Amino acid sequence: MSKPSIQPHGHHEQGHGHDTSGHDHGSYRSYLTGFVLAAILTIIPFAIVMSGGFDSRVLTAVTVIGFAVVQILVHMVYFLHMNTRSDEGWTMLSMIFTIIVVVIMIAGSVWVMYNLNTNMMPSMDHESFQGFGS
Repeated sequence: MSKPSIQPHGHHEQGHGHDTSGHDHGSYRSYLTGFVLAAILTIIPFAIVMSGGFDSRVLTAVTVIGFAVVQILVHMVYFLHMNTRSDEGWTMLSMIFTIIVVVIMIAGSVWVMYNLNTNMMPSMDHESFQGFGS
């Protein structure tokens, strides 16, 4: 009968919750940072829109869309833990793909809304709407 080999503490083949493959599973501090950034990136555009926005509607829309894109990136980094180190670059490839899909979705949504607005109300002056019955 052979004796089981005794290994000193810390030299196990499997670690206790430590991942050596480059994955970052986040810490309390990184989740808190992500939450604070996400909250700020929500509050600022909300305040801009609720205060009436900028003089230019286009500038207001572009600003809100910019904050939305930055918030998506914050979620990807702080909550989905996508970076260039882990999974041999596959998460970076996923991030690039996500950015492309988001740009296509946002551009398509803005294009559809603009065309619907223009084609559904062609005789209406969109800049100086005075209400019904005028």
